[in-house]
Amino acid sequence: MSNFEIVAREDFSDVTYLLEIKHPLMARAAKAGQFVIVMSHEEGERIPLTIADYDRAKGTITLVIQAVGKTTREMQQSCQVGTSLHGVVGPMGIPSPIGHAKKVMCVGGGLGVAPIFPQARAFKQSGAYVIGVVGFRSKDLIFWEDKFRAVCDEFILCTDDGSAGIMGRITEGVKRAIEKHDDIDECVAIGPPVMMKGVAEVTRPHKIKTVVSLNPLMVDGTGMCGGCRVKVGGQVKFACVDGPDFDAHEVDFDDLMTRLKRFVPEEKEALQRWSESCRIRGEVDAPPPAPKATDVERY
Repeated sequence: MSNFEIVAREDFSDVTYLLEIKHPLMARAAKAGQFVIVMSHEEGERIPLTIADYDRAKGTITLVIQAVGKTTREMQQSCQVGTSLHGVVGPMGIPSPIGHAKKVMCVGGGLGVAPIFPQARAFKQSGAYVIGVVGFRSKDLIFWEDKFRAVCDEFILCTDDGSAGIMGRITEGVKRAIEKHDDIDECVAIGPPVMMKGVAEVTRPHKIKTVVSLNPLMVDGTGMCGGCRVKVGGQVKFACVDGPDFDAHEVDFDDLMTRLKRFVPEEKEALQRWSESCRIRGEVDAPPPAPKATDVERY
């Protein structure tokens, strides 16, 4: 019987939700940049999810999830406080190297805002001057602003529609930070591939070390299946064991985005079958609206 109890839940929007899970051993071992593989029930799909936060004292880890496909929408319905996850494996992946950077820019877009938080906190705890740059489509989708302001020396908020903070893509916030600070040692960016590619192109001419967390398709998480292979500096790497952090200026983002689209037809078919079965059982009138592709971070 599984003991991975869900002790807290928060819904940020109609598609984005937070689950806090009781797992003392995981909370004790987790570090910024790592992820877990989760099964919601015995016959469920194994999906990788970035650890958005962890509390060693409470013995919990936090996951922020978007209801994108069949599994994450099913979890949106079934994962309530008091229920349990069937399986949680991890922490997986190489922890983000915090190093000794004196000034760091932490950039998070869409769902990537969640996993960039532990990075910003870790850099702050190491003594770095932290510039946080986060972006959302609109004011209604903003979450964790207070948490970021608590660990960032400077905080730049961007929204596509200008309903909060700076109007425009997150790269506009990155440009403003660079214009103000010519001594940024490192940039860490997490978000949709197109966003991370954009950030990399902004930092490249300034020769700012830039690290991104990649989100390829993943099956086992141990490097055996090869499904999470990515091209970095002309070489093939496996995100689950070699990453998920890589040098942004060496990543082949076009190849990554092409691979992410590989199973789109099958994903749509699975979602349609699940939606129809829910209607038959009277559990749901219609599936929640899918987020735009630009908001998808990891599953």
